[in-house]
Amino acid sequence: MAQTTPELEPGGAIVETPPTTTSYDLHESTEAAEHGSSGLPQFEFGYWPGQIFWLLIVFVILYVILSKLFLPRVGGAIEARAAKIEGDLADARSARDEAERQSAAAAAELAQARARAQKTAADAKAAAKAEAETRNAAEEAKLHERLAAAEAGIQAGREKAMSNVRSLAAETAEAIVEKLSGQAPTRAEVDAAIARNAA
Repeated sequence: MAQTTPELEPGGAIVETPPTTTSYDLHESTEAAEHGSSGLPQFEFGYWPGQIFWLLIVFVILYVILSKLFLPRVGGAIEARAAKIEGDLADARSARDEAERQSAAAAAELAQARARAQKTAADAKAAAKAEAETRNAAEEAKLHERLAAAEAGIQAGREKAMSNVRSLAAETAEAIVEKLSGQAPTRAEVDAAIARNAA
């Protein structure tokens, strides 16, 4: 900013000296002349074409880098994970189907054993009618023992098959939870979840 300073002459008269320019005033005036205004260059319309040009170039470069390098890797990882999960689900479905087949086979064996036991009981009753009353009672007791033993054997076989199915289901569920969450559940948690769903 230009300032005038009064000076004293040898005759005692006060004379005003011409205004002096400070370096700050000089810098401010030349900077304003260079830029045409004192605002930010980003908001000057004259700079926008260059800024838009470089923005488009940077955008294209980033797009090419992302689409050629990073996105295929991420997409491949996602597809591999989806395939792994689908495979685990298919394994779980096949294990469930196998368990259902074993259960159906055990039920069929139980029905056959009951049919055989009932036929044997009927034959024994027909033969026992001709026998004495004491012999009839003893024979019938033997028949019931056989029937109970056969049913117990079938029940034991069924329970064994179901325990194998539960064990396989628990291992499969444990593996799936570990793959999906990254943290292995305890066996007690898996057994409790299976028992809840089975009930």
